[in-house]
Amino acid sequence: MIVAQSSASRIAAHAVLLTGAITMVFPFLWMLLASATPQSEIFSGSLLPVPTIAGAVQNYGTALTAIPLLRFMMNGLIVCLAILVLQIVIAIPCGYALAKLSFPGRPLLLSAVLLGLLVPVQIPTVPIYIAVAKSGLLDSYAALILPWIISVFAIFMFRQFFVTFPNEVLDAARLDGFSELSIAWRIMLPAAWPAVASFSIFSIVAHWNDLYWPLVVTTNPDMMTPSLGIAYFRQSGEGAGQVGALMAGGVLVTAPLVAVFLFMQKHFIRGLVLGRH
Repeated sequence: MIVAQSSASRIAAHAVLLTGAITMVFPFLWMLLASATPQSEIFSGSLLPVPTIAGAVQNYGTALTAIPLLRFMMNGLIVCLAILVLQIVIAIPCGYALAKLSFPGRPLLLSAVLLGLLVPVQIPTVPIYIAVAKSGLLDSYAALILPWIISVFAIFMFRQFFVTFPNEVLDAARLDGFSELSIAWRIMLPAAWPAVASFSIFSIVAHWNDLYWPLVVTTNPDMMTPSLGIAYFRQSGEGAGQVGALMAGGVLVTAPLVAVFLFMQKHFIRGLVLGRH
């Protein structure tokens, strides 16, 4: 009886998970099929579009020529990598200090980091925009990058990871003459690669898909990021009503994120597990 109930529970759990997976994957499957389906046949009445080679050539050709999609993706790559590198450069020493150093005000600073996690990104938009505009940085990489170089999420995540690191190793490094910054970069950072991989996925996905801030500080099409570029294509004359081409653009913009996650998924899961304590 107990074995039968256990088997039934597992089957029910797998059924729920499978249903959820199909529900989440179906929109991406539809987008992929529609991106290779002729425009006149996308809404032909069938549940799933029927792709053809001619439809794929037409839709992907339109997506790549009607707008500078490759330029948008290059902008996204530059912005995401610059933000990620600067976030890690700032967050590693901060997380190390909060985890392993004793100094006055450390609990207060940690509380401030936790409070920062509760603040929506839209709250400081107006003062940051005014500062960017007054500095003459609108429609520039600086406007897209600088407001995001300090990540309280990264600081807290690395702090949680560093807390579990053995203090004996740090004491031995200090006896060998290592400075605190040397310990942070030469000892803690190599040990924190799983956490770095986990945070990298969070950061890249968030800023690659970000539509809100680029929409605020960017009007020049040459400076648009992928999400804003797709929205620009949808509203432009070339993209109006071109559902197949729009889906092709969506596939091209989404593919790098899928590749990054598949490449780093093992480190991503390990980083989440090790940093939960």
